[in-house]
Amino acid sequence: MNITYRVLLPHESKNYRIIRLESLEQFPESFGAVYQEALQIEKFRMEYDIENQTQDRFMMGAFSDDELIGICAFVKEENHTGSIYQMYVKENFQGKNIGFGLIQAVTGEACERFPGITISLEVTDKNEKAYNLYRKIGFTDVIDTGGKENSGNTQLYLHTANKLD
Repeated sequence: MNITYRVLLPHESKNYRIIRLESLEQFPESFGAVYQEALQIEKFRMEYDIENQTQDRFMMGAFSDDELIGICAFVKEENHTGSIYQMYVKENFQGKNIGFGLIQAVTGEACERFPGITISLEVTDKNEKAYNLYRKIGFTDVIDTGGKENSGNTQLYLHTANKLD
């Protein structure tokens, strides 16, 4: 099994849509979107971003040979920050460190495009595997929630200026 990681190309936006819908159907508790509602959307915002190769928004893919088996989005925000969204690896490829490689590829690409950026993400409190993966990579818990109530998600961040490769 040969695993590679790279930013999705414009012609791969449909492949992204297929795996994104699969992620919503297979793991509804892990995402903020709902599968049935997503089916009604003609084209996802990220599909446009993939097709137009938007600098501030990209979708990284994990590939087994030529098959797209994992996705992870990065979106640049204000104040030299960015967020990771839509992290998903197909079920039969989980537990093989592909998620680890995918997150490393996303953070690496984000650091290359935006040196010293701070990256944040949220993980549902019930998803211990994902939480442990993010911690292993170097993400730390956000302690100050600014008075917001806990939504059942844990917020984590990574200061890439301090990241040792």
